[in-house]
Amino acid sequence: MPTPEAIEALYQRLDQEAEAGGYHLNPDTEFAKALVESLLINEERYGYRACPCRLAAGAKQEDLDIICPCDYRDADLTDYGACYCALYVSEAIKRGEAEPEPIPERRSPDPAERPQARATAAGPAGVSAVTTSIPVWRCRVCGYLCARDEPPAVCPICKAKRDRFESFTFWA
Repeated sequence: MPTPEAIEALYQRLDQEAEAGGYHLNPDTEFAKALVESLLINEERYGYRACPCRLAAGAKQEDLDIICPCDYRDADLTDYGACYCALYVSEAIKRGEAEPEPIPERRSPDPAERPQARATAAGPAGVSAVTTSIPVWRCRVCGYLCARDEPPAVCPICKAKRDRFESFTFWA
């Protein structure tokens, strides 16, 4: 069982990282710390911080998409103002101007449909065409790359807004 000190330390670290990256933790600190405690419990149980709102398989490769922050966080924030477990929330929810909405599950029950199974690399010897069914976005300000359905609201590197991202294709 995680100690109160461990919970507080991880909460503070996640809060600092979130704010530095343009994200926000749930302003209900008691609720957020309960989720942080669950992350620590999952880390003890599985060796990684599986999202506390989903059932982990206990095999890291199968759970890559639900290691916090999960692959679904940004889309959930964009569409509903909070991630599935509501650890991360929008600016409006943080300020008390909006309430989190119910969020449908985005994670496919079929492991072959999950993001970690969709990315592939193939090509002739020495040259690989990197392909993915998930779009790659490039920040036009700093060059940050991310693979997700939509660009982030704020670049985690330079803090440029979503409109500064462009679709990106590359060869490795």
